Amino acid sequence: MEGNNHSLPPAIFLMGPTAIGKTDFAKKISDNWPVEIISVDSAMIYKGMDIGTAKPNNEFLKKIPHHLINLRNPDQIYTVADFRKDALLIMKKITERGNLPLLVGGTMLYFKILLDGIADLPNIDQDIRQNILSEADNYGWPKLHERLRKIDPESAGNFHPNHSRRIQRALEVFYSTGETLSSYHARQSIEALPYHVSQFTLWPTERKNLHSQIEIRFKNMLNEGLVDELKQLRKVYNLHEDLPSMRSVGYKQCWDFLEGRIDNSQLLLKGVFATRKLAKKQLTWLRNWSNLSYLNVEIDRTASMNINLAKISTVIEDLLT
Repeated sequence: MEGNNHSLPPAIFLMGPTAIGKTDFAKKISDNWPVEIISVDSAMIYKGMDIGTAKPNNEFLKKIPHHLINLRNPDQIYTVADFRKDALLIMKKITERGNLPLLVGGTMLYFKILLDGIADLPNIDQDIRQNILSEADNYGWPKLHERLRKIDPESAGNFHPNHSRRIQRALEVFYSTGETLSSYHARQSIEALPYHVSQFTLWPTERKNLHSQIEIRFKNMLNEGLVDELKQLRKVYNLHEDLPSMRSVGYKQCWDFLEGRIDNSQLLLKGVFATRKLAKKQLTWLRNWSNLSYLNVEIDRTASMNINLAKISTVIEDLLT
């Protein structure tokens, strides 16, 4: 890999909005070049959450292994710091095997932290942590989010009022140190990714085509048993709706359905709406991303895949020489 004119080992990022076809395209790449796929998806890391994450099936995973899938039970927490540590270790091993790390997904925060590093936060006093959790039980996370907005409006502006883990962490840092989480992040030292990264995104030429694909896919998920999948997860694990796993698109709406808050027709509408909202957020991230090459996806996805494979081939061949 030394012939690529870069002192750092190479890697590829393949990004894009949900339902754009990243998994299928990654499979095509792996059929043609010696790559190993690393999942960059904050929901696929959870065991048992298969249908709602469009996780590759076992047959697919046996043929083309994916790293960083099925790492945690859905009642556990997996942080962005965990992801960076795990991804760096796996990338190193892939490189040592003479293969090319291909990181595929749509969790843009994971990609960003992998590129830029993450602030080294202080240790937290367990009494402070327990007090925050007790207050959350008594008053709810939206109330604590309001409190955080008064203390650290910058951090609060980045969190949804039900993002329990993030609100908890920001309050822990403030109560433990007297300093806001945003100030810690502001002075973090950049810990750049020790790889030469070629970054690509699959991009919809027509937003309406992506929206149609999102609706088709969510309908298929419901037909494949997404609600029953969540029912089973609730039996096996000690789940609650504020867990990061249960805030994932699709599972959140199915949770509301099982609690009787919405009916069947609302489940479909809300699931599709939430997925489109996620796609819009991902596209906004990507629109402002630096050093990014666009691979357009048209209505004819097969034709688009062949065209994009030809576009990316020169880059991959250069990285591997």
